[in-house]
Amino acid sequence: MSESRRLGNVDRTWVSIGQVSPRLARSVVAAEDANFCDHWGFDVAAIRAAITQGGARGASTISQQVVKNVYLWQGRSWPRKALEAVLTPLVEIFWSKRRILEVYLNVAEFDEGVFGIEAASRHYFGVGPDKLSAVQAARLAAVLPNPKGRSASKPTAKIRKRSRAILSGAATILADGRSVCFEG
Repeated sequence: MSESRRLGNVDRTWVSIGQVSPRLARSVVAAEDANFCDHWGFDVAAIRAAITQGGARGASTISQQVVKNVYLWQGRSWPRKALEAVLTPLVEIFWSKRRILEVYLNVAEFDEGVFGIEAASRHYFGVGPDKLSAVQAARLAAVLPNPKGRSASKPTAKIRKRSRAILSGAATILADGRSVCFEG
């Protein structure tokens, strides 16, 4: 809501996860939380790695991001992180992994004022989220850490490289069964 006040216009249309290409769902999970199906809201190994690297990388899971984007405010503060730590397990208890991913795909910002995968698919590629190619899906996933500073339709060499890694990761989580909790 704050973005619509700030920008005046926000592009957002809710779609069910059944209207989203499985390639896209796998790409987003590969990019943002490869162990999504294997944890209860917190990826302890990612948290340890982030601490070891001095906080230079993020360790938030898709579940944590949903809690932050749906129930809390943006920014970094200890009170927000504490509430996130309390609410994330509750979301994991009451929502299926498929529902958590569906909400994430519909609330994530993909560009300035472009929220959700329906708006992002049309904004960048002129197609619905069910028609995205594997490369398009990977490019959309590649912009997520910094959607205002990256473009899926005009990717830099760095985004192209990240997209290739995401394509590989998406194939891996399909092959090893780490996508089973949200595909169905």
